[in-house]
Amino acid sequence: MRHGKKIAHLGRKTPHRKYMLANMACSLIEHKSINTTVAKAKALKKYIEPLITKSKSDSTHNRRIVFSYLKNKYAVTELFRDVSVKIGDRPGGYTRIIKLGNRLGDNASMAMIELVDYNTIYNTANDTTKKTRRRKKASKSSDTLVEDAAPVVEEAAPVVEEAAPVVEQAAPEIENNETNQSDSDKKETDL
Repeated sequence: MRHGKKIAHLGRKTPHRKYMLANMACSLIEHKSINTTVAKAKALKKYIEPLITKSKSDSTHNRRIVFSYLKNKYAVTELFRDVSVKIGDRPGGYTRIIKLGNRLGDNASMAMIELVDYNTIYNTANDTTKKTRRRKKASKSSDTLVEDAAPVVEEAAPVVEEAAPVVEQAAPEIENNETNQSDSDKKETDL
């Protein structure tokens, strides 16, 4: 039975597991996303999220604590300079695990773990604004957005009409070239 055993051992002894998680955490900080197995990704999430929380307040004490876990001064400086600035207003949940399927060699379930604020696919300009639950204010603002968008569409229509004659002018030149080539081909066959 597994009563009270909260640490995922990952089939390794304690020192090997600590250094493996430290290396994976440094790679995650450096590359912003890494591919690994689901079990290692879950263990890494528990390992790195407290360190990111420590990096929010930049002090010598916090830097030394994080360095004792990561054991890489370049990863520590990037964590405290770049990552903590971007994550500063987020209260938690700094990483995301996306399952990728099974590995071909041994059929292990794979996952991608990434820092949430660095993914440009999921983060758009609209997601950065804070959403409210009040529906009345949201509907008023959406009505004004629709009214503002209508003139922009009307202005774009004449531009498309102007571009069409340019295409028509280019077409006869191509036809003339084709007829010239076919005439030269006929002359060569006559000879």
